[in-house]
Amino acid sequence: MTPDPRYPIGRPDIRHDLTEADRAPMIEQLAAMPRRLRAAIAGWDDTRLDTPYREDGWTVRQVVHHLADSHMNGYIRFKLTVTEENPTVRGYDQPSFAEQREAKHGDPELSLSILDALHRRWSTFLGHVPPEGWSRPLVYTDGRASTLNGLLCIYSWHGEHHIAHITELAGREGW
Repeated sequence: MTPDPRYPIGRPDIRHDLTEADRAPMIEQLAAMPRRLRAAIAGWDDTRLDTPYREDGWTVRQVVHHLADSHMNGYIRFKLTVTEENPTVRGYDQPSFAEQREAKHGDPELSLSILDALHRRWSTFLGHVPPEGWSRPLVYTDGRASTLNGLLCIYSWHGEHHIAHITELAGREGW
C-alpha cells in the first residue's frame, strides 16, 4: 500500500492523558521546529520554494507561511486555555490564508523570523504550565473539544508533518 502523500508521518495521535515524560519531547520538538524548517529550505531559490510539495498541494513557500499562520493561532489557543475557563477558539480558512499574496509570493524569511521568536516564547510558556493545567478544556466553534495536552499533540506533530512534506519533495527531486 502506498503511503498517503498528504500525511508523510501519519496522522496525529491526539492524547489528553499525557504525562510530563510524554510532554517533554513534544515541547522540545516545538522548540526545535523553526531551526529544522530553516535547515530544510536552506539555500533554496525561488524555483524550489515555488514548487508544490505534492500534486494539488501548496508550494513550499506557502507551507512556510502556513506554519507561521497556524502556530500563531496555536500559541493564542494555548494562552486562552490557560487564562480563561473553557474558552471557545475559532478556526480559520487555511486555504484562503495560503492564497493571499504574501503567502504565495512573500519572502519565507518573514515567517521564519516569526517562527523563531514565537517558538522561543511558546516553549518557555509551555515549560511553566502547571501539571494540572494540561487537562484544561477548550472547545472549537465547530463543537470539537480538546485540552492543552491535545493541542500539544497537534502542534508538535504539525511542524514535523510539514517539514516531512518539504524533505520528501527534496528527496524526490534530488535536491
